[in-house]
Amino acid sequence: MRITITRRLCLAALPLMAVRPALAAPAELSFGELYSAFSALGLQFSEKVQRLTGQQVGIQGFMAPPLKAEAQFFVLTEIPMALCPFCSTDADWPDNILVVYLDRKQTFTDPNQPIRAHGLLERGSWTDPDTGFVSQLRLRGARFETL
Repeated sequence: MRITITRRLCLAALPLMAVRPALAAPAELSFGELYSAFSALGLQFSEKVQRLTGQQVGIQGFMAPPLKAEAQFFVLTEIPMALCPFCSTDADWPDNILVVYLDRKQTFTDPNQPIRAHGLLERGSWTDPDTGFVSQLRLRGARFETL
């Protein structure tokens, strides 16, 4: 009798374990979805960027050449670039780049190799205290993989 009860309890628990929710995939962004307009005040963030700020997102692009090999960040660009476009002010901020702050050091890749970066989306002007670089959009705690 005891074996039967134990077997029934184990079998009854199986569906509960299988119902555990899977981790949601990050929302996808494209460079064309980052901004909605350009005015005298500068670039205006799109509704999608405003809605996804503070959430995990993924975006495909290219890694601009890093300024130094040991950096834990890079610039994700819409098209391959030979130079880092990160040395700009807010007013000069291009509408087709995104700064990616890695959660750990990774080996940088060829600037012509497409990649997908994913991390926590931040928006608004921010100056990196270590480098002095200014950014409008960032991924924090990010990782990337080559495509």
